[in-house]
Amino acid sequence: KALDNGSTAPLKLDPKHEQPMGTWTSEEIRNAVDESVMLTWTPGKTRHNAPIITHGEGVYVFDDKGKEYLYERIANIYGGLGITEIRARLASLIADLLPGDLQGMVFPSSGSEANEAAIMCARRYTGKFKVINWYRSYHGGTTNSLQATGDFRRWFGGDSVPGFVKSFAPYPLFWDYAGDNETERTQMALNMLEEQILNEGPDTIALIQFESIIGSGGVIIPPPGYMKGVRALCDKYGILMHCDEVMVGFGRTGTLFGFQNYEGVIPDIVTAAKGITSSILPLSMMACRKEIMDSFDDKSLGWGSTYQAHPVAMACAYENLKYIIKEDILGRVRELEPVFEDCMRTLTETHPSIKQYRHIGMFGCFDVHLPNGENPQLQHTALHDAFVEYKKAYTENGLIGLLRAPHLHVAPPLTITKEELLDGFDRQDRALYVLDDALGF
Repeated sequence: KALDNGSTAPLKLDPKHEQPMGTWTSEEIRNAVDESVMLTWTPGKTRHNAPIITHGEGVYVFDDKGKEYLYERIANIYGGLGITEIRARLASLIADLLPGDLQGMVFPSSGSEANEAAIMCARRYTGKFKVINWYRSYHGGTTNSLQATGDFRRWFGGDSVPGFVKSFAPYPLFWDYAGDNETERTQMALNMLEEQILNEGPDTIALIQFESIIGSGGVIIPPPGYMKGVRALCDKYGILMHCDEVMVGFGRTGTLFGFQNYEGVIPDIVTAAKGITSSILPLSMMACRKEIMDSFDDKSLGWGSTYQAHPVAMACAYENLKYIIKEDILGRVRELEPVFEDCMRTLTETHPSIKQYRHIGMFGCFDVHLPNGENPQLQHTALHDAFVEYKKAYTENGLIGLLRAPHLHVAPPLTITKEELLDGFDRQDRALYVLDDALGF
């Protein structure tokens, strides 16, 4: 069941999810669908009478009453013309795990698609159009999610899609917010965001869409009180709050969702992807609060995709999430977090090319600098030769992962052992000596 933000108690699996597949009654499936399943291109109320598809033979599929159907396009069953037991089970399980009344969901194939669904959901629910995102964020590679992105990848699409506004995260790259301490600087960051809301026009803003922790932009963790302040601004001005959990959802930070690290924060919309299946099969989710879900009873979400709610991918996610719960993977992350941080600290102290590090759970990032203290890599410049040499050494030492210079990310599998974790940092250590030399230290 869902835990309060900040709780370290083990998650508990409802016994109904231990029952073998195919044993839920039609009533149990229907109840789960009524409570947690959203449709895409058709009004939500049609889910109440959609056939429960149990199996297929050749070109025919059959529902729970034994009725035979001949479908011209089987993919339509995934998206909404039919309901499957696995779809009901997965939606029910995630609804149980999410806090508050986050319970209505769709299951796209990628994080980018999930964020597209979130944007469309917010626009159709609020009747407003603008979306505020952070600079240095990443939300996907399709039209709206790419425009929502705050790093260099947005430029590839021409940076011409209307309705997206960029704001500065609480830790800008080249300057600091005014204030004598972190509390004052956090309030200044919120004041700046509020002024931007007022100048853009609250009645035009549908969504504030932030990564719970900025991932590829450097594992930037909002300071205490910031996300709670964003939640308050959204409530004050009638704007939906969306936490993009594509990189950190399902355990990366030691909580099931990244936003659960922030006291008093329950977003209106949550998206997640990679962790939902441990990246074994392509699947993502967009979940929203009950009031939003109910608003689509008489109208369509206005978003859909070919493989939305694909039963094979959902079956993978269902078993993966049950494993995370039963094996207490979140507890494992929290247990290894001190070892993880100690290794990050040791490498920072050992290698002069590393200026500083940040981490939360099993998610870390080193910042690289030049001997004169300057930033060696900006978004608009070609990759520095030193990072080319570092990447070669990184690969030669048997590592594979993201390079987003000047940030060096560390995000190992959550099932890693202490010995394997130490081995990984030893390999990173050897590669960093090459970077030290290449940068002239």
